[in-house]
Amino acid sequence: MSKFVKGLLQQDLAKAVDGGNTNEFLVVSLMGIPGVDNNVMRGELKQKGIKLLVVKNSLFRSVLREHDMNDAADLFKGPCAVAFGGDSVVDVAKELKDWGKKVKAMEVKGAFLDGAILDAKGAQALASMPTRKELQGQVAGCIASPGAKLAGALKGPGSMIAGCLKTIIEKADKEAA
Repeated sequence: MSKFVKGLLQQDLAKAVDGGNTNEFLVVSLMGIPGVDNNVMRGELKQKGIKLLVVKNSLFRSVLREHDMNDAADLFKGPCAVAFGGDSVVDVAKELKDWGKKVKAMEVKGAFLDGAILDAKGAQALASMPTRKELQGQVAGCIASPGAKLAGALKGPGSMIAGCLKTIIEKADKEAA
């Protein structure tokens, strides 16, 4: 590959990193995956906003070094692809875990998250974490819970008084009849 072509590839990779999409990513090996499965997988991941980019290790390492992500450069040994996008790296990990069950040849090598490197086990553990939407739902539930309890506490005595009044009125109606 000529220097000119390498420079163009490096510029494209730098644009992807500059766009903020690749601050968190998974590194996977796609060796041994049949072409049809690869295309189907990429198409379905693309629909979910996840990109899978096969990279030349030396070029991507130099781009990472330019963007102060030196630690992530250690993940790129052997044939590698970078998976990024979605709402967070957890979404990417969940999708790739599902695809790993369908396509046995795919191997997760590691992940880069918040400036830290995760090995293969750590990257696979990301798939068991709640997604951003699930966490937002949990936070909303925690915020709404005290209000619901307060409303229940206020409603409880009022319903007891209403029940007592209803019983008294029914008794009075029976005695009047």
